[in-house]
Amino acid sequence: MKAILPAGLKAYKRTPTFNEHTLPAGLRREHRTKAGVWALVHVTEGTLRYRVFDPFHEELLTKERPGVVWPGQLHEVEPVGPVQVFVEFFAEDPADQKSRTATRP
Repeated sequence: MKAILPAGLKAYKRTPTFNEHTLPAGLRREHRTKAGVWALVHVTEGTLRYRVFDPFHEELLTKERPGVVWPGQLHEVEPVGPVQVFVEFFAEDPADQKSRTATRP
């Protein structure tokens, strides 16, 4: 799975950087992003196991291979040894939504 976000998304929030000890339990168990929210999982050091549940897919995320979370996608992460990771959240820019709505026939 290649880490590509759709065009037109804007970053609006970023978590702190976590390590294998501080990674919240909520990220380690099954959870979802909100409707309309994408996430990009950035690993700055080490390796993070990323699991998606429907359909099941598992991959190892690294500095060179970030992970994309689709809106509403059930997923979890698990450190594989020492790791540094943060999550960046994206949504469609409301200004872009308004301009598309205004130009629809």
